[in-house]
Formats: sequence, C-alpha cells, structure tokens
Amino acid sequence: MKKVSLLLTALILTACFESPEKKCTDFKIGKFRVEQTINGKRSVTVFERNDSIEVETYNGKKDTSSIRWVGDCEYILRKKHPKNRQEAIAIDMKILTTSKNSYTFEFGEVGKSKTFTATAVKITD
Repeated sequence: MKKVSLLLTALILTACFESPEKKCTDFKIGKFRVEQTINGKRSVTVFERNDSIEVETYNGKKDTSSIRWVGDCEYILRKKHPKNRQEAIAIDMKILTTSKNSYTFEFGEVGKSKTFTATAVKITD
C-alpha cells in the first residue's frame, strides 16, 4: 500500500510541473541574432528566415541555405551553394524552448550525435 501511495504522489507531482508550451511557429519567419563565445572569441550571427530560405550574415559574409521543416520545432538547413564537402553537410536544428522574443535551439550535423546549443533573439517579424 505504501508503494502505491508513493507512486500516486509522484504522478500527481509530475502532472503539476508540466513544461511550458513551445510556440515554435512564432519563430518560423523573421530576423534573428545569435551571440556566442567560441574559443574565447565573441561572435555574432544575424539571419533572416522565411518558411523555406535562410540568409545568414557572419563575419560580414552572407550565405543562403534552404530550409526543410520536419516538424513544428525542427528543420534541416542545407547551404544552397557549398564551397566544399564540409559546407555541403546538412544541419539539423531543433527548437528546445521558446519565450516571448527568443528561442533556445540545438544544432548539429545530420547523422552525428554531437550537438551544440545557442539562443536566438528575434529582431523583427
């Protein structure tokens, strides 16, 4: 009987602490900014996305990628004009959490287990 009441208590507590709802569709289009520190160096990436194309500016260089949405909160990025094999590798992007004007996402090469996490802030719609 003690085990049953412990199990019921655990289920009730779990139900009370639901994770907040993600609103990924709010971030399918717009202009975004990502700031990261890589190897001790701060970098800023700005990108503008519509439903199927993303144009990224990093270190003063622009690059265009196609987007294929595989779910409400996940999409695959593929550079439209890769300059080498490494650039031709598709990137899996997963939105993990959302807030009013930002989202945290995980990204990595398709088929690889290593991922990175960053936060994008929406600049404009």
